[in-house]
Amino acid sequence: MEKIKHYTIPVFVPELACPFQCAFCNQEKISGHQNIPTEKEITDSFDAYLRSFRETNRHVEVGFFGGTFTGIPLAEQENYLRLVQPYLDAGTIHGIRLSTRPDYINSAVLSILKQYRVTTIELGAQSLDDEVLKASYRGHTARQVEQASEMIRDAGFDLGLQMMIGLPEDTLEKSLATAQKIIELGASNTRIYPALVIRDTAMHQWFRQGKYKPLSLEEAVEWSRPLLLMFEKARVNVIRMGLHPSESLLDHTDLVAGPFHPSFRELVLTQIWKELFIPLLRENKGKKVEIQVPAAELNAAIGHHSENKKILLRHFHEVKFVPVEKLKNRNFRLTILPDQE
Repeated sequence: MEKIKHYTIPVFVPELACPFQCAFCNQEKISGHQNIPTEKEITDSFDAYLRSFRETNRHVEVGFFGGTFTGIPLAEQENYLRLVQPYLDAGTIHGIRLSTRPDYINSAVLSILKQYRVTTIELGAQSLDDEVLKASYRGHTARQVEQASEMIRDAGFDLGLQMMIGLPEDTLEKSLATAQKIIELGASNTRIYPALVIRDTAMHQWFRQGKYKPLSLEEAVEWSRPLLLMFEKARVNVIRMGLHPSESLLDHTDLVAGPFHPSFRELVLTQIWKELFIPLLRENKGKKVEIQVPAAELNAAIGHHSENKKILLRHFHEVKFVPVEKLKNRNFRLTILPDQE
């Protein structure tokens, strides 16, 4: 059976409604979208994206990101959502997802979103530890996340809960507890964002004053590894790991410090496979080996910039990776190859 390809057409509405200024947030700099798009620009982008999609067996969503969507004046919310309706009717777009805050969810909001056929609501939970939320100026409590999540699920929407690691007062244990709570709250999807120091934020000031230290890239990868494994085991789809690389982040114009990497998820997957390969280094030293891995995991097994293969090559004379469709998850087979005369 042909696998369905999932696409999301992003529409960024930065800082349209959010009256809060979280310690980590400068939405314009993070999103790279400083102008509010016109209705024509939005529908033109729908058409352009749809023309670019190659797979015919696909599921396409529009995603309203960047601001607190349900805090926008109701008439503006409806204007944005109305733009998608003809595409839903035509079957070229199949759903709508949006991101908002847990304290901007109520039964009236959910009723309108249901009317306009919104399918997924993502909440920027960031943490489910009240100390972390308070220290980060989030302006809501963990209990409010729980209440909003329950309302969203009861209303029949798919629930997304985003989390951020390495915020002020955060620890690995607190992040693991947040991930467990996200699972328990019934989220079908999540995003894992390492906290970054963005210019002109409270965390930028604290960083300059020596009051806040972000995670190193290595620490962020090490924290994210068990989080990803937890979510995979619970069948919670991790949509994204790490911020999308906008130009201002790539050239460090607005990124002051923190564990940003354009291929952050690849680094985490590399580390997961590295842990699986470590037992191989305890035996068979000097041999030529073939490692059969799931075809979908080939690149991750070899590692970012072939990191895992290079580690194995310091132990084995020759390492050959072979993709095998029948292998699933992260199961692999090691075969010792005969020496050739």
